[in-house]
Amino acid sequence: MRILIRLGLMALAFAFILPQIHGNFAIALVLSLLFGLVLWLVEISVIALSAVLTVTSLGLALLWLIPAWILGFWLLPAFAMMITADFVPQYLTVNGFVPAALAGLVMLAISFLTRDEAWTRREA
Repeated sequence: MRILIRLGLMALAFAFILPQIHGNFAIALVLSLLFGLVLWLVEISVIALSAVLTVTSLGLALLWLIPAWILGFWLLPAFAMMITADFVPQYLTVNGFVPAALAGLVMLAISFLTRDEAWTRREA
C-alpha cells in the first residue's frame, strides 16, 4: 500500500509540480517508476563505490566520504532526475542542474514522508 502511495505522490509531483514533463498523468506515472528505478541504481552504485574506496584506502576514505554523504545526500535525486531525463527526453526535460536539484529535493521529501519508518511510528 505504501509503495502505491509513494508512486502516486511522485506521479502527482511529476505531473503538477515539475513543469518539465511532456504528457499526461499516465506518462507521469511511468516516469515516477523510471525515476525510482534510476534512483535505486544511483544509490547502489554510490554505496558500492564508497565501499570500494573505503576498503582500498584501509578506511582513510571515510574522512571525506562521511562529510560528503552528510552534505550531499540531496544530490543523488538530482543526478537520478538528470539521468531519467536523458533516458526519455521526449517526455521529460531538465534544463540544468538547479531545476534537477529542486525536483530531486521534492522527490526526496516525498520519499522521506512515505518511508517505512514514518508509517510504523504513525501506526503504533
